[in-house]
Amino acid sequence: MPRRSWVLWAAAMLTAAAPALLFWVVSVVTGDDGSRTYMTMFQGTCLGWDIHDQFLLWVYPVKAFPLFSYGGAPLIVLGFAGWWLSLRRGRAGLGRIIGRCVAVVLLALGLPDFLLPTLDAALGQACLDAWGPPERFSAQIAWGLYDCVAPVLVLLAVRAPRRAYVRRGPVARTAAAVLAVTAVVLLPVASAPPGEVSAQWELGCTGFGDGTVPRANAAEKDFLCAVRDHDHRYGSGLGVWDGVSDQDVLAQGRHLCALATRHGGDTGARAVQEAPQASLAIVLPSLCPAVARARQAEEDRWQAESDAYVAREERACAAHPRHRPKIRPVRQRRATMWTEFWTIDGWEEGHEGEGGPPDLVKDLVGSGRGALAIWAADEAGSACVTVESYTRRPPLEVRGWEEVVEVGYESPTGALALSDGYGTRLRGLTTRGPGSYRVRVHLRGRELVYQVAYPPDGAVELLVQVFPGKAKKPVVHK
Repeated sequence: MPRRSWVLWAAAMLTAAAPALLFWVVSVVTGDDGSRTYMTMFQGTCLGWDIHDQFLLWVYPVKAFPLFSYGGAPLIVLGFAGWWLSLRRGRAGLGRIIGRCVAVVLLALGLPDFLLPTLDAALGQACLDAWGPPERFSAQIAWGLYDCVAPVLVLLAVRAPRRAYVRRGPVARTAAAVLAVTAVVLLPVASAPPGEVSAQWELGCTGFGDGTVPRANAAEKDFLCAVRDHDHRYGSGLGVWDGVSDQDVLAQGRHLCALATRHGGDTGARAVQEAPQASLAIVLPSLCPAVARARQAEEDRWQAESDAYVAREERACAAHPRHRPKIRPVRQRRATMWTEFWTIDGWEEGHEGEGGPPDLVKDLVGSGRGALAIWAADEAGSACVTVESYTRRPPLEVRGWEEVVEVGYESPTGALALSDGYGTRLRGLTTRGPGSYRVRVHLRGRELVYQVAYPPDGAVELLVQVFPGKAKKPVVHK
């Protein structure tokens, strides 16, 4: 039983247990148990990080087994016992198998912590950011390598002594070459100094600053400005690029642009959405002509559909028979009016929002001093509105209408106008200047809107009659 093997087994056990013992001593002396929590915000997919996520699902339950506590020291002790008993019984081959099995298990648990981060480091800065700041990445690599020391010592301990040089097989030579290249080529990425990260004033964003960033054309500066802009950060995922150099951001943007171009400029394509740089898609049009063209075509299509919808609603409203009042009004106006928040509103200049929006009577019409609100849609939609202004009370009309409600209105300026917020404004509702008025609102189509998911065009009709009156109490006529 060679002395060298005893020493290597002992070194393996001490190497495995040393970190846990050190942390235990530090916690006893300082009262700090050494536990830390690190949270990372990362959007996108990177090969090493994705494999690591899946790896953790089964490795944590395995490491929780007592044999793998203290860095796997109990497993090494068990392996040493099996190796020693095998040698005592003259079965050295079985002892080597036991030792190698112990080493392979420990390497399977330790190598991913080293290989997967270095794989992402080779893929670029965006994937490197998935592992956190540089100091955490370096610690991950260091501990991954350290965890491999004990199993390597076990392999050396059970290695049969050779009296002459024997050329290693192709598998061993390939493995050694891969590890050497990984350590020499990939690891320097973690310690390489970061490139320049330009501030918005250096880029000349939004017309401010000097725009003196060298070697960047207008499109590149616009792209960097969009990436560095914090106004749209909430939920956009662009925060992960804050510390990434301009050069790397542009390189990742060009890579994503090439990928999107192959899919017709569609940033919603699956290949683009699953790319590590997918968070840059939101600002890609400023750098990528193909994406800009696709976005513009989509906006044009949406605008054409919106214009067609508005035109249909306006034609439907115009097709409704014009209201024939029983007495002649001072003025009558018709319009298709739109809302995104249930009501169309009337305000007088200087009294906008005074006292907040008025409460609706029977969920139809409400009024306050200088303010009027009329239900027009189930949250968002349009209504065909006719407004009539009178100098005296018009005869009551309830036939053909589903709801008729009348409320008092106090006009502080005598210039009430009904507005939908989309540019349509019906003026001149009050005929006698400041003072007290009554507003009578007639409605039909509400039930249809509530019952049908997509009601027909022009389904909601409103007749609003405004006339002088001192009564304050609302009246529900129907």
